[in-house]
Amino acid sequence: MTGQPILLLLCAYLLGSIPFGLLAAKLKGLDIRDHGSGNIGTTNVFRVCGKPLGIIVFILDVLKGLIPVLMASRVALDSNLGEGLTPILSGVFAILGHNFPVWLKFKGGKGIATSAGVLGGLLPWTLLVAVITWIANFVLTRYVSVASIMAAISLPITTAILTFRSNGLPIAYLVFTILIAVLAVWRHRGNIQRLRAGTENRFKRRP
Repeated sequence: MTGQPILLLLCAYLLGSIPFGLLAAKLKGLDIRDHGSGNIGTTNVFRVCGKPLGIIVFILDVLKGLIPVLMASRVALDSNLGEGLTPILSGVFAILGHNFPVWLKFKGGKGIATSAGVLGGLLPWTLLVAVITWIANFVLTRYVSVASIMAAISLPITTAILTFRSNGLPIAYLVFTILIAVLAVWRHRGNIQRLRAGTENRFKRRP
């Protein structure tokens, strides 16, 4: 691997690690980690800080997944990496940055919005199915965690269909979606425990 791809992956991680949820909450004089679920991601910002800041954080978290993928896609790739591998790895590093930011002792969000940005740059059809899955499960259950988990599970299923059809996607995309699905479900392990115990909070609207 030459210096250029390494630099791209480092930039992807650092961009992904910017804690927009934490910074946005500080505008209201709050440390988001001390409120709600304690998570720095979009959902907790919606709950604690309201819709306007929640929407802003969501957009920023999506962009920090999308931008590294688009940047990597426009850069000449090292032949040793294989065609298309650098954008995938850039997406992985952006998600890892969000989930495990160096600035916050590697305690970050769950990576759903950032993963959506990555998928928007790599696999828009897979993202579309995941969005529909998320909306359907959220409407039915009003649990953001359930919607996010089911959307994550849909990723490798949709990608497998696209991979194994004639002239389908490279297998690297399927491996990528399996990895981020497993990571997303693992990051929701606390929510799963609360769901089983019947103590998970349903999403409630606030101004």
